[in-house]
Amino acid sequence: MELTGLTAIVTGGASGIGAATAAMLAVRGANVAVFDLIASHDPAVLSLTCDVTDRAAVRDAVEATVRAFGGIDVLVNNAGIGAAGTVADNPDDEWARVFDINVTSIARVTTACLPHLRLFNHAAIVNTCSVVALVGLPQRALYSATKGAVAALTLAMAADHVHDKIRVNAVVPGTTDTPWVARLLDAAPDPAAAAEALRARQPLGRLVSPDEVAHAIAYLASPAASSTTGTLLAVDGGLLGVRVPGR
Repeated sequence: MELTGLTAIVTGGASGIGAATAAMLAVRGANVAVFDLIASHDPAVLSLTCDVTDRAAVRDAVEATVRAFGGIDVLVNNAGIGAAGTVADNPDDEWARVFDINVTSIARVTTACLPHLRLFNHAAIVNTCSVVALVGLPQRALYSATKGAVAALTLAMAADHVHDKIRVNAVVPGTTDTPWVARLLDAAPDPAAAAEALRARQPLGRLVSPDEVAHAIAYLASPAASSTTGTLLAVDGGLLGVRVPGR
């Protein structure tokens, strides 16, 4: 219960990694507000309909969170969408849309939360990045570009806000068993073979679970990580750092 008394916002918290994170923060004692386009089915959280590309909607959701819980201690910038294809496969409007959701929304939500985060001694921001920011994988050009931006933005934010006593870190998940990955597999010509290929490229031989990523986020959000800022914490099945012959 190391988060008892703290209030956390989780964007994109109604499914996948976000839902697992919201539930885990609540179990550990935090008051949790979920910002998402769809309603959270978790009765332990405050579910707020919020389009993170809309500055007014973000401001209203932040104000609703403060009215409900009295402040904000933790922000988890998790909202994001995927994109497939090479650098030539997505039109300009799709590049703009994915960057707006995956990158600009972090700036938008953080800006609305900063006045509240500055008031507390255990303030923390955790951004959801991806291994594609740090290693080249096929058919992920646009998505990789956005997550590379998230990695750079995390380090810049950590430097900007260290004197505000706001820690800023990111988790770097490998391929995770989320609804988006499930949709990619369903659309593949051979879903079983595609699923095996995803498992095989991670040295542990399986997909990362949303709960495993949520544990890392909860740690970075916790006062237990009070000396950790500017860190990109990999939860990737060994993809970044381990080379196993034959896999």
